[in-house]
Amino acid sequence: MNELRIGVDIGGTKTLAVVLGDDGEVIDHWRSPTGFGAAAVVTSAVRAISELAERARIESAGFASIGIGIPGRVDAGTGHVGHAVNLGVDSLDLGAQLAELVGQAVHIENDVNAAALGVHYLLGRPSVGSMAYLNLGTGLAAGFVLDGALWRGVRGVAGEIGHIPVDPAGELCPCGQRGCLETLASGSALARLWPEGAGAPASALFDAAERGDERATTVAARLVDNIAAAVRILVLTVDVDAVVIGGGLSSLGDRLLGGVRERLDAGARTSPFLASLDLPHRVLLAPAEPFVAAVGAAHVAQRPVPSPVVSAAP
Repeated sequence: MNELRIGVDIGGTKTLAVVLGDDGEVIDHWRSPTGFGAAAVVTSAVRAISELAERARIESAGFASIGIGIPGRVDAGTGHVGHAVNLGVDSLDLGAQLAELVGQAVHIENDVNAAALGVHYLLGRPSVGSMAYLNLGTGLAAGFVLDGALWRGVRGVAGEIGHIPVDPAGELCPCGQRGCLETLASGSALARLWPEGAGAPASALFDAAERGDERATTVAARLVDNIAAAVRILVLTVDVDAVVIGGGLSSLGDRLLGGVRERLDAGARTSPFLASLDLPHRVLLAPAEPFVAAVGAAHVAQRPVPSPVVSAAP
């Protein structure tokens, strides 16, 4: 029986797909541009699956499972995708359309959740422990893996901590609120606060701070402070074993991780309560692996999505 699985990570500019062998290792991968608009997104996914199937010399329907990670509001139970603005998708029954085109069920998951599951597997803890994956990309969001499975919440919005308002007089957030954490600790926040500098904005900012630029030092310190606040929120709400930082800003590596740990350690020195939580040792960097979300998407189908139970109003 064929145990090959496909995972596809559909991003705003590129689609990354992998084939996992029966040992969970990546044995093939595919990269291509992502089209814009609902029809183009479907075409991008089908092309990735078809190319990998051809190279594996099997039919698309012959894979043990197929999973997709995609931005936007995703109903993992139905495979519907909504509000994927960067892809030009307002409403798309992606799971149903792909199933018809490739000849088997295709499991759809939010891209941050898929990345969270991928990180969990790549860290070598697939079935025990708990983890929050803090994605610091253009926006800020988290995914939870509890007892080896994704925890999505009743309406699929667990981990959307980027839309917790922390400054009522702050910047207007795309969600319609003001001063959300995402406006202070994300790639878009960095681009607004530090628009100058050559190369990657995050590296340019930290390079300038290390050269003694006072404004850069202030902006970098504020960014790190708010990322540390996001770590505290995740631990204080879900009390996970580890918070793993990923996304574009994680490319700063130890410069970011060291700063976040210093902030958490400083808080522990003035708060016996925080000191008891050992926060600095619970925050890690995600593995430097380009196929994290695709690997997670390939694992999505391993556990069925439970039906949400919503209590009726009294």
